[in-house]
Amino acid sequence: MATDYDTPRKTDDDVNEDSIEELKARRNEKSTSSVDVDEFDAAEGLELPGADLSNEELSVRVLPRQADEFTCMSCFLVHHRSQLFGEKNGQPICQDCGA
Repeated sequence: MATDYDTPRKTDDDVNEDSIEELKARRNEKSTSSVDVDEFDAAEGLELPGADLSNEELSVRVLPRQADEFTCMSCFLVHHRSQLFGEKNGQPICQDCGA
């Protein structure tokens, strides 16, 4: 059977079934809004149990850019030469940024 999408979704019987109290309750539910909280501010005050990392040190060995690598001038990431898409205004661009 074909569906007529131009017909109203609610019939007269459906409209009459909604009581005034139900409509008022729905309106009140929609009008109550919560205050938007910035996620960064909310996470700032959140402490996880056992997550005290104040006396921990992170040691990372940083290597200089190698001869077979380039820095993409769009995303500023270091890529291997095999990821070179081309040059834009004389600056190297990676395949991800060039595509």
